[in-house]
Amino acid sequence: MEGEQQSSGILRSMDAEQLREHAHKMVDFIADYYKTIETFPVLSQVQPGYLEKLLPDSAPDYPETLEHVLNDVQEKILPGVTHWQSPNYFAYFPSNSSIAGFLGEMLSAGFNIVGFSWITSPAATELETIVLDWLAKALKLPHDFHSTGQGGGVIQGTASEAVLVVLLAARDKI
Repeated sequence: MEGEQQSSGILRSMDAEQLREHAHKMVDFIADYYKTIETFPVLSQVQPGYLEKLLPDSAPDYPETLEHVLNDVQEKILPGVTHWQSPNYFAYFPSNSSIAGFLGEMLSAGFNIVGFSWITSPAATELETIVLDWLAKALKLPHDFHSTGQGGGVIQGTASEAVLVVLLAARDKI
């Protein structure tokens, strides 16, 4: 696991082969979760404060194995989860993700790119522009919505961020 303790007592990061091994186990765990998601109650059945009773008072002195962590997730965390990906979940707003989206997130997390400007990641900035142009074309939006038009687009990190941008634009337009 990340920061595994060696016999010398020194913590080391995972190497590429350990990453491969643990990532396979993690993907298996998540695939099994999706395969059995219908067996979970959509809405968590726990009471407030349930998790504090199940976890130790302080962090472990040494890293635990991935198997132990995944067992804790299965037995202690999943009972306290509202299963938004369940086919029986119909609350709030359409929120289901896809396996393709999960794999994309995995790739993105693996690169850990911070793409807030072109200089921090030219590929991320340019890919975002190209994909948004594809979306504008697919939706048959006017040329103004393309990157070569007056507007263009941007992918916001959250719905709240998007609402803030809309409000700022409306304020400046008035």
